Amino acid sequence: MTERRSFWLNARPGGTGQLISRLTNDEIDIAIALTDPLISGIAKGSTAYKLVGSYVNTPLNWAVITGTKSKYQSISDLQNTTIGISRLGSGSQTMAYVMALQQGWPTDKLEFKINNDIRGLIDSVNDDTTSAFMWEWFTTKPFVDAGEARFIGSVPTPWPSWLIAAHPTRAATEALTKFLATLSFDSEESRKTANVEFIKAKFGYPEEDIRAWLKTVAYPQDCATIPISVITDTLSVLEKAGFVKSPEGGFDVHHFVNTDVVKLT
Repeated sequence: MTERRSFWLNARPGGTGQLISRLTNDEIDIAIALTDPLISGIAKGSTAYKLVGSYVNTPLNWAVITGTKSKYQSISDLQNTTIGISRLGSGSQTMAYVMALQQGWPTDKLEFKINNDIRGLIDSVNDDTTSAFMWEWFTTKPFVDAGEARFIGSVPTPWPSWLIAAHPTRAATEALTKFLATLSFDSEESRKTANVEFIKAKFGYPEEDIRAWLKTVAYPQDCATIPISVITDTLSVLEKAGFVKSPEGGFDVHHFVNTDVVKLT
């Protein structure tokens, strides 16, 4: 008789910062989350999780969003203003540091306001308590199309965008290995047909946007591997941005992963 195992999908609209909080508070065992907050969390001393796999090989395009009637017209206008974020350590915060680094702003002068989720972030740029916030382009686009906010730029991640993390003790090695081995991704043909219809029915996004988004996403052939360069390159950028500080002797990439589960390549 074939053994069957189940897992429960726990969606978190607050983003990766909320997922990390759930791992820390023993509320979930595994998280598929953004590369930079996961890596920076461990770099800053979190022991609530280790990296166990890869999920998306391509960058994430972060939109820079402001209020419909705000005075801000471009990214350069945002220097010395308050940026909205969902949570401390979230992708919306780490990418604000990357944006500042690209713009040549002093990153130690950045100011943030926590607004929890996309709704709070949109409200904040429209009541002028923040100048702008950063969120994934296509998930924000319906709010822009509805006239609730404006795009003023974008900042793609300089690394592959999604990794898999797991609690170091609650998520057993055998169970993780089986989970990663069973992850598979649809064919190119399915992504052009069935996947489009599923996303349209489930989330209500326009078909044009779904097809445009799917063209930007590529998946790994083996989820149980992580290229060493993903960790080192991410740490290098975050260190230059002032978001993490390297210990004496530098970071040890093996400290970031559960080597019983994932292979570094």
